[in-house]
Amino acid sequence: MLAVAIWAGTSHPGTESAAAPVATTTTTTSTLPPATTTTAPPPPTTLPAADGPVSVPRDSYAAEPIKVIGTIEIPKLGLRSTLGEGITLNNIDRNPSHWPGTALPGQPGNVVVAGHRVTHTRPFRHIDDLRPGDEVFFTVAGIRWRYVVTGSQVVTPKQTDIVDQTPDATGTLFACHPPGSARYRYVVHLKLSPT
Repeated sequence: MLAVAIWAGTSHPGTESAAAPVATTTTTTSTLPPATTTTAPPPPTTLPAADGPVSVPRDSYAAEPIKVIGTIEIPKLGLRSTLGEGITLNNIDRNPSHWPGTALPGQPGNVVVAGHRVTHTRPFRHIDDLRPGDEVFFTVAGIRWRYVVTGSQVVTPKQTDIVDQTPDATGTLFACHPPGSARYRYVVHLKLSPT
């Protein structure tokens, strides 16, 4: 269990910045090599396995390396973005970011990804439009993984069980809710699916 609340999507714990809009596009160009889509979960050789979620630091801008580990695509939202690795706003402000210590795409466990709704590139602005059956693709280490939405929920920032690991290959996307506020988190649940 994590000791501090999850505050992805905020400029400071408890508030989401309503700063002037930056770019309104949610797409980026990837320089990754072409990926193959697969559902057989070979463990990536270049990235560590999930050891359990790391704790969120008290300072939302605590020192953390800026790291890109792949891409995330959500066709229904028109999103194609790089996928970062980190839990501080140093990474989440740049693109959706994978929570360190959670499963990587294709592995057994819960792939946890945080993103903003109203600040920076707003990749998860319309996360609440996702419905069961909608697709989410992750490409990491040249392998493309297909996940499908299984449901959604709204939780408080203290409900950190959304990052708990699972025995099956699942995923969790989350962002502050409602847009412009950090009062709650909108959570979308995923599962690895055959292509």
